[in-house]
Amino acid sequence: MIGRAVGAARAVALLAWLAWAPAASGHDAERPPGLDFDPPRPGSYTLHRIMAAPDGLVLGVDGRARRLSGFTRDRVTLLGFIYTSCVDPDGCPLASRVFDALAPTIAAAPALRGRVRLVTLSFDPARDSPAVMRRYAGSRVSDDGGVPWYFLTTRSARELMPLVEAFGQDIRYSVDKSSGKPRRELSHVLKVFLIDPAGFIREIYSSTFLHPKTVLNDIETLLLEQRGEPEMSAAGRR
Repeated sequence: MIGRAVGAARAVALLAWLAWAPAASGHDAERPPGLDFDPPRPGSYTLHRIMAAPDGLVLGVDGRARRLSGFTRDRVTLLGFIYTSCVDPDGCPLASRVFDALAPTIAAAPALRGRVRLVTLSFDPARDSPAVMRRYAGSRVSDDGGVPWYFLTTRSARELMPLVEAFGQDIRYSVDKSSGKPRRELSHVLKVFLIDPAGFIREIYSSTFLHPKTVLNDIETLLLEQRGEPEMSAAGRR
């Protein structure tokens, strides 16, 4: 039964992406990079444990402090670091576009619904307050029975940096003086983390591999593993 459901989910994923993309504007109208390979079918490969997902204090859009571990346990979690003012099309906007494509697909698949969450965590606490994150999230945080999508930030760089360093999310801070006025700029390499229900990171996506089809296959692989269904191959994707 799960095979039929996830097969339908992949079809819905493509339709959801095609339906969503034209409605966007600016950089968000661009689709994710094309794949130059066909991802192996779910369950035919193993996603090995890379490391335990780090923990620390974060703030929700309501301003309440919580442990990040409360958002990385008991479900498959897709977590991406962003900052709301990012305009690099291969950076934060790409992660948001892929998450946007996956959310309705997962919600429409009975085998996936209720077993996956999305987490967007800012690494710019100086500008991305809970109120800013709420505006950035828009209707994505509505409780309408869809896929839970949490938009988090931290109270300060002091609380953020241990998380960033533990995840291995590289960021650089520089000052742009081209305008004649110093302006703090962020530079980073896009990374999105796939975390299993036990809290272990099982995949780290760069912009090259961050594509709805690839991510969906990996989510399904983790859920098949959780159900105890045998894998057909121990070979990984890369």
